[in-house]
Amino acid sequence: MKIDLVQYLKNHYQEQNTPNPDPGPIVTIARQTGCPGKKIAQQLSDALNSRSKKDTKKIWKWVGKEIFDEAAKELQLEPEEVQKVFKEKRSIIDEIISSQSQKFYKNDRRVRKTIGKIIRSMANEGHIIILGRGGIALTRDITKSLHIYLEAPVEWRAALISEKQCCSQIEALKYIREIDKRRAQYREYYEGTNTDYTKFDLHFNCMTLKTEEIVEVIVKMMELRKLM
Repeated sequence: MKIDLVQYLKNHYQEQNTPNPDPGPIVTIARQTGCPGKKIAQQLSDALNSRSKKDTKKIWKWVGKEIFDEAAKELQLEPEEVQKVFKEKRSIIDEIISSQSQKFYKNDRRVRKTIGKIIRSMANEGHIIILGRGGIALTRDITKSLHIYLEAPVEWRAALISEKQCCSQIEALKYIREIDKRRAQYREYYEGTNTDYTKFDLHFNCMTLKTEEIVEVIVKMMELRKLM
């Protein structure tokens, strides 16, 4: 199940936001360009929910970078206002959403800071799969968490992207380098450079492993770690 972040924010602030003394459980998934992150996040949430026995308090949802971008554009918030929202009741966010008075995208740095606060808030509530967006750097301190990295040989990834986007192998390789660089820079924004604090728990080779196999191993590890 994929989360609607705009609706999440509206529902979340109907009551006063108080710190969660026992955050999680959560799963973060980072990946190299061309690896099937969305497909794995979707299948993982489906697999986890099939085991929850219809417990509405344990419904797993997943969120990817595109939903954050859509929410950021729709909310049109200044970073200072978003920071205030995370400390106030629903009435504050209602006022901000209705005002529609200021541009959200002032600069990339502020957007990242705002999204970081949103990710952390969702992680504190738990039962969320975070795809990309520096999730590991923002949540590594949460005990009930599992951090996944999807990788594959660059030639394999380039072949997939070349076919999907109808471009040459050279163009696909250039695209991969650009996106992988941006993702690395994004994680560094939150975790800092030259640090090994955010090492992933599990690495998967998407060229040699099927999506279903990866999901099955993640679920098994979550069972062992008592994250379900």
